[in-house]
Amino acid sequence: MKINLKVAIAMALFLSLGSQAMAAEGGNPKKGKHLYKKECKACHSVGTEGPELTPMAKTMSQWDRFFKRDQHKAKPEVFKALSEKDLKDIQQFLYDHAADSDQPQTCG
Repeated sequence: MKINLKVAIAMALFLSLGSQAMAAEGGNPKKGKHLYKKECKACHSVGTEGPELTPMAKTMSQWDRFFKRDQHKAKPEVFKALSEKDLKDIQQFLYDHAADSDQPQTCG
């Protein structure tokens, strides 16, 4: 079975772009970083109530699963207190700077 080179390149491009676009569509990562620092770091830093958590703590697919399935099961009221837009922004920030992203980040 011979695959046309143009088709193979198009498929590879589609697959690579598709994996990058899985996070929250419409999320604003800059706003998400601000919200993460304001809403999440208080409990997810060294010596606080929750485990230390930074964008690099998970891969992009793990962040997607967290927001789609887990939804902060340990303390669900945290997610319920945020708007859908704020959650999308935080998800986009975490996704964009995950361990396997092009720009991993700790969120200093």
